[in-house]
Amino acid sequence: MELGDFTKLAKEYVNRVGYSETALGVLKDHIEARKGAIQAVADVGAGTGKLTQDLENLGLRGFAVEPNDAMRAEGIKLFEGRDSFQWSKGTAEITGLPDNSVDWLLMGSSFHWADAPVALEEFHRVLRPGGFFTAIWNPRNIESSPLHMGIEEKIRGMVPHLKRVSSGSRANMQDMEKKLLSTPYFVDLFLIEAPHEAVMSKERYMGAWRSVNDIHAQAGDALFAEILQMIEGEISHLDQVVVPYLSRAFTVRSTKR
Repeated sequence: MELGDFTKLAKEYVNRVGYSETALGVLKDHIEARKGAIQAVADVGAGTGKLTQDLENLGLRGFAVEPNDAMRAEGIKLFEGRDSFQWSKGTAEITGLPDNSVDWLLMGSSFHWADAPVALEEFHRVLRPGGFFTAIWNPRNIESSPLHMGIEEKIRGMVPHLKRVSSGSRANMQDMEKKLLSTPYFVDLFLIEAPHEAVMSKERYMGAWRSVNDIHAQAGDALFAEILQMIEGEISHLDQVVVPYLSRAFTVRSTKR
């Protein structure tokens, strides 16, 4: 398992949860109050379509851009028979989207993989004048749950050198404001956080863990298998697993006029 390679994880992404409807709805309302009805959006780093689906649920249409073939194939399958989003291969640095083509561009749990200055210049090109970019994450809100805090502490004990990459925790987001305002292309940063919960079967919960790339890549196959076995033991007494999440969205406005 290589860090950042999601090819082998695509099938497990169905077990992940979407983002806070409240946070996305507030952002949509804010953007439309500033620049009128959103004609098109882009979900860059769309993966298997979790955020894309949330955007469609808000009545939005546009583009889903994903570099990984296996992930994109799952997203295309999810949207089969619907034309709300046009799927294509591309990256944050080279989206392949036309100039001035969208009002709102988002990256869900993926901006940390991007070359930020290059990606922000690309987003500025793609956005229409006064358009918005949102980098959103959906970390587990483990501080609110003794069960999930205990699991996390045991993982740290098993992988002492672990450095989380894809987590949207506050600790990993400390430089996000600086990154988003590091170029002349975006201003007016604001942050929205919204808690929400998912009630999962034990099978889905373990599937969500199997989709985690950064721990697997750093622990290696054998130790990651031990971690999964430990987690199964921690939830063995439960019928369902209540998982608290905290969608965290950083939004900036394009300086394009």
